[in-house]
Order: sequence, then C-alpha cells, then structure tokens
Amino acid sequence: MEATARFLLAFSVSLVAWWCQAQGWAPEEDHSLQIPKGWSHVGRVAPSDELVLIFALRQQNVEQLAKLVGRVSDLDSPQYGKYLSLEELRMLVQPSRLTLSTVHKWLVAYGIKGCKTISTMDFLECVMPACMAERLLPGAQFHRYVSGQRSAVRSPVPYSLPEELAEHIDFVGGLHRFPAQSMVVNTPLGKQDMAARHQHGRAAFHLGVTPSVIRQRYNLTERDVGASPNNSQACAQFLEQYFHPADLAEFMQLFARSFGHRSQVDQVVGHQGSGKAGLEASLDVEYIMSSGANISTWVFSNAGRHESQEPFLAWLLLLSNMSSVPWVHSVSYGDYEDSLSRAYLERVNVEFMKAAVRGLTVLFASGDEGAGCRKVAGGSHTFRPSFPASSPYVTTVGGTAFKNPFRVTWEVTDYISGGGFSSVFPMPDYQAAAVRNFLRSAPRLPPRSYYNSSGRAYPDLSALSDNYWVVTNRIPLPWVSGTSASTPVVGGIVALINDRRLQQGQPPLGFLNPALYKLQEKGPSDALYDVTQGCHLACLDAAVEGQGFCAGPSWDPVTGWGTPNFPQLLRALLSP
Repeated sequence: MEATARFLLAFSVSLVAWWCQAQGWAPEEDHSLQIPKGWSHVGRVAPSDELVLIFALRQQNVEQLAKLVGRVSDLDSPQYGKYLSLEELRMLVQPSRLTLSTVHKWLVAYGIKGCKTISTMDFLECVMPACMAERLLPGAQFHRYVSGQRSAVRSPVPYSLPEELAEHIDFVGGLHRFPAQSMVVNTPLGKQDMAARHQHGRAAFHLGVTPSVIRQRYNLTERDVGASPNNSQACAQFLEQYFHPADLAEFMQLFARSFGHRSQVDQVVGHQGSGKAGLEASLDVEYIMSSGANISTWVFSNAGRHESQEPFLAWLLLLSNMSSVPWVHSVSYGDYEDSLSRAYLERVNVEFMKAAVRGLTVLFASGDEGAGCRKVAGGSHTFRPSFPASSPYVTTVGGTAFKNPFRVTWEVTDYISGGGFSSVFPMPDYQAAAVRNFLRSAPRLPPRSYYNSSGRAYPDLSALSDNYWVVTNRIPLPWVSGTSASTPVVGGIVALINDRRLQQGQPPLGFLNPALYKLQEKGPSDALYDVTQGCHLACLDAAVEGQGFCAGPSWDPVTGWGTPNFPQLLRALLSP
C-alpha cells in the first residue's frame, strides 16, 4: 500500500508538471536576490522539480495564549506550573473552521491534495511541482543555490497571496530563508593564551574546558546527576550536522569518569546520518549530557534534506506534533532579525508561546558576533540583533571566558558573546526593571541610533563559551568556542534542577525568564555569578570603534544575569 501511495503521488506531481509546461511555463532570467555569503546561484529549477512548502495558518486566541504564558510562568501566580496538554493547547489555538475550509478549497482548486497537518492544525506541509507553486503564489520564482555540498531552492522575489487568503495564512515557509550558518568556532591558541600558560605554571592548571572544569566552576558535585525517570532533555541538530554515538561514548570515557552519566542518546527524532560527525552536533550532545548527567536525552535531527525545506521550521513542527517531549531544549541556531519577515518572526514567536504553556524550557544561543553590525541607508551603521535569541519567549544564553584561560578562576565577557536589543519585539514586563537599571547606570553606552533601547534585551544568563574540548569523528579536539558551547551547559543545569523538582512532586520550570528575573530582582543573590568585566565586539567604525555593550553589575546585554552557581540556583528554584 505504501509503495502504491508513493507511485500515485509521484504520478500526480508529474501530471501537474506536464500541465504546467503545456500552459507555457517558461523560465525567466531576472534574478535579484541578495544571497547570503557562501551561497551561489545555479539557475532556475525545472517546472517538474518537487517542492515542499509549509503554510502557517492563522491561529485563534493568541492574546489569550500570551496571558496564559504569563500566569503559568509567574512564581506568584496561583496558576504557576499548571501547564496545558497538547490537546488543551490545540483547543485553544487551532485555526477557525473558516480558515481551515478556505485554505483547503484554495489548495484543492489548484490540484494540491494530501497535505500533512499537525496536532494543533495550524501548519500544513504540501508537496507540489515548482510550476504549480509559482501559480499558487504569484510573484514567486524558484531558483537553485549551492553552498559546498548543500543545495537549496528558494525564490529571489516576494510572493503574494490572493486577498481572500491573506487573513487566513500568516506566511508560507520554504521560499526565502536560507539555512543559517554554524555558530561554533574552532580557533588555535593565541599568543596571550600561550603567555598565560607559561606565566602561571602548574598551579590549578588545565588545558581547556571539560566537564570536570564546568563542574568545578559551577559547583556541581559527583552527586549532582539525574535520578527521576520522568525527566528528559534535548538538543537539536540542523544542516546535515550529526553526532556519532561512538564519539559520545569516547567523550564520556575520557572526560566523565568522576560522576555518574549515560553514554547513549535515548531517542533520535528525525534522520540520523551516517557520514562525518558535525562539530556543533557533537558539542551540543556531549555537553548537555555531561552537565545534565544521567538524564534521558533526545536529539532532534532536522537535516533539511529536501532542497526547499527549512530545518528550523521543521523542528518547530515536530514540537507541535508530539504529545510527549523533553522538558528542556537547547538550540544553537540563529538568523539576523532583519533577514526575516515580520510575519515570520511574529508567528515563530507564537510557537515559543505554545512551548511555554506546555512547560517546556527552550534555550537559544545568543550568537557569536557580539552586538552585530549592519550598514543602513546613508552609509551609517546599526547593531544587528539575532533571532530567535531576541524572542521574548525563549531563554537566551550568552558566553564568558575565564579571566585566566588556564585556571578555574572568575569569569569575564567572551568578546564574541551575542547580545543587544530586538528591533522587532518590545521589551517584556519581566525584564523592564533590570534593563532600565542597566541603561541608567552603565558608565558608557553606544549611541542610541545603534540599538532599540525599548526592545527585548538579551541574553538572560550565560556560561563559559571559550576553549572547549570536543570529541568528533573519534578525535579529541581542543579550542572549540562559541555560545553553542554555553547553551547546552545551561540546558543540562536546568534539567538537573527539573530533576530535583520532579522528585519532590513539583512541576518542571517551564519558561524560565519570569522566575529568573524575579528572583534576581528581589535583592542580592548568589544563585548566579555576576560577570562585570569585558565588552563584546560590534561595528568597526568611528562611532563605536568595534565595541558594543560592556558587562556591569546585575543584568547587562552581554552576559545577562551572569553564570550559574548550581547549589544556590537549585535552592532558589526548588521551592519558589
């Protein structure tokens, strides 16, 4: 039956493609897309080339959803921790009957059938030939682009929707966004690092960040490991980035002997490739499993194997289609905010709200370009915020480095740590007081024209992001850096706190930010180590001279509230 269904689908796609050609579909030469660095244009796709498009259907009760997020995440609310099931969420946000009917009739009128939906009924995934997609979405023209071994099919020009569909569809995915680049870097030892190595000799000496260094700095003992059978954590891998089980086993053998741990991922959701391991995927898995030691771990593998798929969007659809998912998700993925449409940004933000009301903690890396930099009209510059780091409904993790790179000492800013202010999302209430305090008390700020001081500010907290050891393709590799390292570390620590809460009959932490900011604002706290030294990079121009924001007391847009002090953070969040 399955083989017959595949044959019929292929036959119908071919038949529609033939019809398109008979109607005079012809390639055009106009090509105006400003493609990302590293991608090159190949040419217009053939009319019969198969595309996978995702239609984001307009949801109901979004304002009610936002209010509910606030109530289940507020420590002082009687609804704190009373999360929704997937079915309850579906009943709240599923599109109206009119929306479902209108979109269905529109697709069927073009011969498009067999689209897949998800549990919340607010996304459709449809397969069709390129010529049909261009008829369906006037203005779209599909071209092929390549970057190394990767290939993507995108439209260099905007699409439009019929007027009667505009109020029922938020956006169509698979047209414009290119896969984001890796956020992890591997750098050789610098001259200053070598000088520090010789200057300090053997006292408290280490050759890079390992799980034991993480545990020493953040005060995790050999007893701080998972024990609850109901707890779980996850990381996501994209862009043909895969971890290898043999690398994970070797990493644990080398670096995790002093504490109880697991050496195998419990579940892989999606396609797990058999080629070379990816450095970022290896880093994510090895450090969430060594920080959140002995906790059941899942990996969401979103390769984007079809040229027209957007891996990040595919991951969001998986979350919305599974009734049972891990409580903590660590994601090292990001795009420039200004490269995305407002409709896309706002809709993805709603997807994070959906995760929050289900009790999920979603952590994103803040990025590795400091404040970022973008040239605007007239030749001037502004900082360049990253998304999803700038979403008000995720917890964003920045990066730090040891003051002395070869000793477990206090931390300073990692100059690559992403941070700043959203140009799209307004500042949420939970952080308003903390951000106002920073803007009022900082001894030096960049010119106000470089950032939106009323926008969502990030990161929320940080961890070490410099000079990690990773095992990839059976080779122990040093000097791996980036907020792709700090994010799974924080993810594992949050999962450990969830573990203790679940053992005591408490709900998992869920969306962390309201609780995090409220705890820190109550008064001096030792739950997080305040990072007060260092600045991150920004535009190389006369106005800011390569310097963005600088760390300072309490919250700042470089390291957030600081880095975890596990025993005290556990105490603060165990019985809030």
